[in-house]
Amino acid sequence: MIPYTPTSFFVTGTDTEVGKTLVSGAIILKLREAGFKAAGFKPVVAGTYTDSNNQELNEDLETLRIASGLSPHEQSLCPYILDEAAAPHIVAKRNEMPLDATLILDAFNALAQKFNAVVVEGAGGFLVPLNEQEDLADLAQAMDLPVILVVGMRLGCINHALLTCEAIQSRQLMIAGWVANTLSAEMPLLDENIQALKDRIFAPFLGIIPRLPAQLKKQENAPYSIEALRFAAEHIRLPE
Repeated sequence: MIPYTPTSFFVTGTDTEVGKTLVSGAIILKLREAGFKAAGFKPVVAGTYTDSNNQELNEDLETLRIASGLSPHEQSLCPYILDEAAAPHIVAKRNEMPLDATLILDAFNALAQKFNAVVVEGAGGFLVPLNEQEDLADLAQAMDLPVILVVGMRLGCINHALLTCEAIQSRQLMIAGWVANTLSAEMPLLDENIQALKDRIFAPFLGIIPRLPAQLKKQENAPYSIEALRFAAEHIRLPE
């Protein structure tokens, strides 16, 4: 079991593209505002773009860097960076670069030696495979961090959220709280859906992030801006 401080968390989501990166960045900002030396970490990312300086970057990692107050390439935040935006274990296998959970844990531990709060953002949902034998849930269990669940508010989210909660609890992990993230197309009966989740998720509700204003929306092939992360941070609280 890897030791951790209560200010470190594993952020998972009900699906891909539900706002894990936005929430992770906002949590990092709130931890830094509280006086912690905080940074983000991702076990694996899939999908890169080329910036104006002809550098290959990943949107999620650059967002975590911005939130962590780090310059590009200042600190390794991810041991596996895959070019193709697809299921990481499939891309890794195609590139003959199997994902090694031990290597990921070593990278996490190395970062945890330098920062007293680490926010680990998962890839996709909780049970996304890492390799033929292990998935992200196994990794979360090995890290033994309290989990923050991001619920993308769209049709089907109640089922996805409750199934994810069951999966987290089946690994004997604590759900530190959950965040409702309003997506680009606001769902009908939003308040009623949030209440249904409050009635069924026995973990603290950390807040709802409204749809980002037009000027703060993330551009394609770019990270979230610091302003977008601050907007999200204003609408959530840290777990107690």
